[in-house]
Amino acid sequence: MPYKKFEEHNMQVTDDVKNRYKSIIEDLGENVKRDGLLKTPERAAKAMQFLTQGYHQDPIEILKSAMFKESYNEMVIVKDIELYSLCEHHMLPFFGKVHIAYIPNGHIVGLSKLPRIVDVFARRLQVQERLTEQILDCINDTLKPQGVAVVIEASHMCMMMRGVQKQNSITTTSGFRGQFEKIETRNEFLKLIGK
Repeated sequence: MPYKKFEEHNMQVTDDVKNRYKSIIEDLGENVKRDGLLKTPERAAKAMQFLTQGYHQDPIEILKSAMFKESYNEMVIVKDIELYSLCEHHMLPFFGKVHIAYIPNGHIVGLSKLPRIVDVFARRLQVQERLTEQILDCINDTLKPQGVAVVIEASHMCMMMRGVQKQNSITTTSGFRGQFEKIETRNEFLKLIGK
């Protein structure tokens, strides 16, 4: 049986983007009729649709789909969530880890939903600073907890492959709402994620 893989793509978008990639490859001096590049424009078009699918997903609905009444009111942490996104300045990847904590206020959320909302916002053209705030505000506004904390640590290919070419630099961004604005709560969170 031949290998089959299913991914949903808008065929009109795929065709339009494929033709643009074909032109870009030609403009860069390559031969798009070369064996290794014959299917590259279509593959790139499909990859970009996958990497930007967050524009078509609703993070609020994702959180609401798994909110449960619960009296638990201590810190909940999901750490080391893998992050892959595209820098909006160069359309090069940045990748790393996201650490999220919240203190429930009558509702908890299914643990898998936190990584899902990371993906929704990460699968858009992004900057790390805005990504941090979007995750933070979505959880805060939807779940209405006593507090939320988000820390992102990422490496940016736009700094590693081009420009300053710094291979070991890591960018850290953070955001805190509610109880996490208090230094003791924030420090407890940072200690628990190993920072």
